[in-house]
Amino acid sequence: MTSSGTARGADITAAAQISELAAEAARARVTFGEGALVACDRLVRIYRAEGIEVQALQGLDLLIGAGELTAIVGASGSGKSTLMNILAGLDTPTAGSVRVAGHDLAVMSARERLGYRRKVVGFVWQQTSRNLLPYLTARQNVIMPMRLSGVGLRQRGRRADELLGVLGVTDCADRRPDQMSGGEQQRAAIATALANQPNLLLADEPTGELDSATAVDVFGAFQTANAELGVTVLVVTHDPAVSSQVRRTIAIADGRTSTETLRHSSAADDGSMTQHAVEYAVLDRAGRLQLPLDMIEPLGMRDRVRLEAEPDHIGVWPDVQRPAEPEGEQG
Repeated sequence: MTSSGTARGADITAAAQISELAAEAARARVTFGEGALVACDRLVRIYRAEGIEVQALQGLDLLIGAGELTAIVGASGSGKSTLMNILAGLDTPTAGSVRVAGHDLAVMSARERLGYRRKVVGFVWQQTSRNLLPYLTARQNVIMPMRLSGVGLRQRGRRADELLGVLGVTDCADRRPDQMSGGEQQRAAIATALANQPNLLLADEPTGELDSATAVDVFGAFQTANAELGVTVLVVTHDPAVSSQVRRTIAIADGRTSTETLRHSSAADDGSMTQHAVEYAVLDRAGRLQLPLDMIEPLGMRDRVRLEAEPDHIGVWPDVQRPAEPEGEQG
């Protein structure tokens, strides 16, 4: 074979390898999040203001299955509200991908985003005044989203009555928000958010302005929506009483998912039910892991650590270097 023929063969081989690598990457992108209702893949959101750049989300990965009732927790500035706004279609990511019920939120037009907010996702705010129109009754508030979506008159009425009944606020059907308690307003708000049968119900601190007893009652409405209506619910909360009532709690720190707490119940010998909770660190797709401060600080871990592969685990050790021996003491 001539040198030119050899070069052409090498080019063909290299092109085939590149093509295979591209196909493999494409398969990986499709496989990640396949079957999940919510799939965030290396999600990034950067805000720029007055020459300052703030990375609210730094390559966040998140999968939520259909039918889940999940809580998201995190300190102020961790990125959880940014995530909720992106999932709600109120904000757009800077990089990465996010899909909800098959909708790619990163490439939506303004018109598609409006339809998404009306039919695919529902939202409940912390401030009760933001959830309901003050001059409409509870029933009229529930009907309004269906009216905007073109649902028929008779169907709108049936759906509104059904939701108000399931969420326990039938008595408030003909009351305006100022004639309802805070808890009743939030349950009516949940009914309004569910009017168009969304795939995903989002709530940002929905019990933040309520006393503890009312907060339990309102969270019970989210549990009812999840169990009886089958809607997937994602709640941002600082309330430990709320986060302890869900099977899965996701903690966000520094713009990435850091830990997940999974809970399950088991029967004790006396027949009572005992709840068990296990906290896991989250290993993202780039192999990054956030170690809890209460574990690394006592060991003086900082800057770099040493890893050792074991048959069934990975050891993480502080980088402790022995001080150099004086020249006169060297052997």
